[in-house]
Amino acid sequence: MNKEKVLEVKDLEVSFKTHAGDVQAVRGVSFDVYQGETLAIVGESGSGKSVTVKAIMGLLAENGYYKNGEILFDNHDITKIKEANLHSIRGNKIAMIFQDPMTSLDPTMTIGKQIMEVIRLHQKVSKKEAFDKAVKLIDMVGIPDPNARMKQYPHQFSGGMRQRIVIAIALACEPRILIADEPTTALDVTIQAQILDLVKDLQQKIGASVIFITHDLGVVANVADRVAVMYAGKMVEIGTSDEVFYDPKHPYTWGLLGSMPDLDTEGDLYAIPGTPPNLLKPPIGDAFALRSEYAMEVDFEEQPPMFQVTKTHKAATWLLHEDAPEVTPPDVIVKRRQRLKEVKS
Repeated sequence: MNKEKVLEVKDLEVSFKTHAGDVQAVRGVSFDVYQGETLAIVGESGSGKSVTVKAIMGLLAENGYYKNGEILFDNHDITKIKEANLHSIRGNKIAMIFQDPMTSLDPTMTIGKQIMEVIRLHQKVSKKEAFDKAVKLIDMVGIPDPNARMKQYPHQFSGGMRQRIVIAIALACEPRILIADEPTTALDVTIQAQILDLVKDLQQKIGASVIFITHDLGVVANVADRVAVMYAGKMVEIGTSDEVFYDPKHPYTWGLLGSMPDLDTEGDLYAIPGTPPNLLKPPIGDAFALRSEYAMEVDFEEQPPMFQVTKTHKAATWLLHEDAPEVTPPDVIVKRRQRLKEVKS
């Protein structure tokens, strides 16, 4: 990939102090984000994906701390920047769209005032310039009659419209990186598609990089350039969208894809057995081994390294070791791979 690297996460470890001990929420995660790309980070609840992006924003809870690693942005390591100095990056150069717009918006303030407040906080502009920019942003996110909408309150908007306002606020300072943390979870399917299309269109207009967090692989199928899969605080697979959807290598990715309906789905959907491990005491070997029918003896003894599959595709599974036995992925993966071959031929 020849594009400029805008963010570099190196061996990131984040833990949370609790009465029972330290929860190791993120365990040695490394990835890069490139100019103008959309990177989707997927995984079940508790996999560490939201903690990873909150660490990038410097938004860890009071009991959270950076245990190890670096987050490099603009020649600075975010893990080392003091809270008082983070405002020049947070909301300005890196902005976030949160999951629930009602908790992101102040119910007592007009929409216009909330957008203007963000603009004036980060940019040296007059009240009139901030007003004009806020009107343009409301128009940009597809809300009709923006001048009238400036005077309205959050409760006067539908759920989808509120999420559009949250996106407008995130775009107010033209960030280089836009983080979308499950932005469509609370919305119905039709509105979900509209919000995803909106984020994609706006990204192309402003040239920002997008990190998209979701537990649903289906949501990002047509949005992501690359997909990173997280499990139990670790990144277990990363590759281009086609590589992860049509030629996945990790059994956990197989499980996620198997539980995603498509046009060939018949009968019940696949469900990954068991539950994720307790990260107070993470397993010694591959954290997914206890839930995997493909687990080998080595999976319970040693964590697998990231094996390079192609120049852009890596996966942390012992199945990729040269001495591992040949295994056939589940039917759903084989069928999907076959469909891709038919499309390309």
